Amino acid sequence: MNFQKRRSEEPELNLTSLIDVVLLLLIFFMLSTRFIDEGRIQMRLPEAGAEFQATEASPLEIEVTAQGSYRVNGRTVANDDPALLAAALRRAAGNDRAVPVTIRADARATHQSVVTAMDVAGRAGFRQINIATVHDGQEGG
Repeated sequence: MNFQKRRSEEPELNLTSLIDVVLLLLIFFMLSTRFIDEGRIQMRLPEAGAEFQATEASPLEIEVTAQGSYRVNGRTVANDDPALLAAALRRAAGNDRAVPVTIRADARATHQSVVTAMDVAGRAGFRQINIATVHDGQEGG
């Protein structure tokens, strides 16, 4: 009998499919990661059915009309320029930036006018910006 010695083969591990799976997982996690933008304006959103909480400081009120003009505490701002709105807010609040700011907008006002009012108040340093809502008296069901 002629027994030949067999050569033992080194086990070979194919890493191609493993690398493909790892790269797909990496791409998945990169795309599904939530990026946090810390520079946004902090707002307290209104809640339905919440009772009005009276504050000690008299709040500033920005009214946005249907035409896009502004009123600060009932006084009309000369035009819809954000710089004039910021000056009117500074004049009404003085040095107190802890005063809550309430934004009331007409239903026909553009979103841009409301966003501009929020942006101006945030850039002026006001920390508490509220958006006024209308309670229609109907209970949700």
